[in-house]
Amino acid sequence: MPAVTAPAYKKGDFFVDYEEKVFEDVQAEAGEKALVTFHTVAFEGSIGLVNMLQAKRLQRKGFETSILLYGPGVTLGVQRGFPTIGDEAFPGHQNFENQLTAFMDEGGKVYACRFALQALYGHGEPALVKGIRPINPLDVLDLQLLHRRDNAYVVHTWTM
Repeated sequence: MPAVTAPAYKKGDFFVDYEEKVFEDVQAEAGEKALVTFHTVAFEGSIGLVNMLQAKRLQRKGFETSILLYGPGVTLGVQRGFPTIGDEAFPGHQNFENQLTAFMDEGGKVYACRFALQALYGHGEPALVKGIRPINPLDVLDLQLLHRRDNAYVVHTWTM
């Protein structure tokens, strides 16, 4: 039977070389846009949070960046809390609201489909995180087409 002879990891050890960057640090050119769409359910996986971080990174690289919440993606943009709105019931409970708010504070725009908000998930516009712009369901496609017309970088977040 093989014996493990390597010493146990300890706090402060490195697992990987996190400082090496392989590719150039691409920055947006003047007027470049980005759109990140979300058709994923809050708390059903990491993709919602990860791509919110990607949207924030695109914004910081100089892209005029927008987020589109549609279908189950609108669940990322509703206010939460327990026992009251805004309270964090467990660590990370407010991650989505915190990330969206920080993104908007840095100039990003967030849109949420009114149809999905009401018809699919039973929320009204007052349930949205402050700063999120509710839009007509017909605007969901047009927002994407406008970004396509502008040669924007688009990330589609779709999970089932």
